Amino acid sequence: MTYKVWTALALTATLTLAACDGNPFKNGGGGTSGNPPAGTSGTTGATAKSAIKRTEVKDTTTGNGYAEGFKYNKDDDTFDVDGLGFDGGNVYQRGSAVASLGPFKVYEGDNTFTDPATGTVINQFAHRAIYGVSSSGRTSFAVVRTGAYLPYGFGGFVYQRAGGVTLPSTGQAAYNGQYAALRDFEGSSGLEYATGDMTVAIDFNDFNDGAAVQGQVYNRAIFDANGNDITGDVISAMNTELTPTAPLTELPTLVFAVGPGVLNGGDKSAGEIAGNLNSNYVDANGVQNFETGKYYALITNGASVDAGELVGIVVVEAKDPRHDGVTVRETGGFILYR
Repeated sequence: MTYKVWTALALTATLTLAACDGNPFKNGGGGTSGNPPAGTSGTTGATAKSAIKRTEVKDTTTGNGYAEGFKYNKDDDTFDVDGLGFDGGNVYQRGSAVASLGPFKVYEGDNTFTDPATGTVINQFAHRAIYGVSSSGRTSFAVVRTGAYLPYGFGGFVYQRAGGVTLPSTGQAAYNGQYAALRDFEGSSGLEYATGDMTVAIDFNDFNDGAAVQGQVYNRAIFDANGNDITGDVISAMNTELTPTAPLTELPTLVFAVGPGVLNGGDKSAGEIAGNLNSNYVDANGVQNFETGKYYALITNGASVDAGELVGIVVVEAKDPRHDGVTVRETGGFILYR
């Protein structure tokens, strides 16, 4: 597939991620069960004792998964990422207009790059990155996207746990935390940010072929590239274009689909979760989907409790109600605590 560049864009951003004491994005250990969920790559043969690293699967038709080589530079609070064209010198600086989204940090690349032989200044593409590391340093994630291409363009995500997990064999566990995302577009240029609160609960008793998992992303907000809250504009467009039976006053909640086999594909040993999620609204014809997509997560032990942390990624798409013929993709990361 050929990717067209939105030539009006001249910014760039970059990505890499960090744990408390160095680069968190190293390959995880091996094992005898637990392979990457569809849509991801990384550690194979994972078990409960394995460190696990997952990245977005590389796809030449979409541009997904091209970001790689994530490395955090602790001394100067920058990140390196390899594999993305025109993202400066592969070193991302802390964001200027948006430096943080909740507990997660935002990074951006240089706007220009200078040809070392001639001194010619070359405009770069707009990339942005979000990274998060848990308070224990055991789990981390990063997302990088760009609004410079048509269609979506090149980027990627990574999420991982640094060690193993002791999973309960009975009972249930509740997790709470925050979520932050990058929003890019099919059919338009530009990038936006999103935030939300998040809860997940796991029933380790049932289903018998893979524990049941429920989750929600709520209290969602959307911001433009300069950090301005544009949530109200999106809600207003939804009310106009979707004609819900009752006017929406907030963005729809993202809700996990509950069913068997989502915890490590029915094998609970590795503590890996993957499944579907969507958001809905109600119009004269009943309940309608607004966003649809996937979630991915890893469980690991927390600082003081077994199975105490959850890290993962959400990817959802929807028709953008503000613009005809435009689809918006939201790619977010989360870290939750039990």
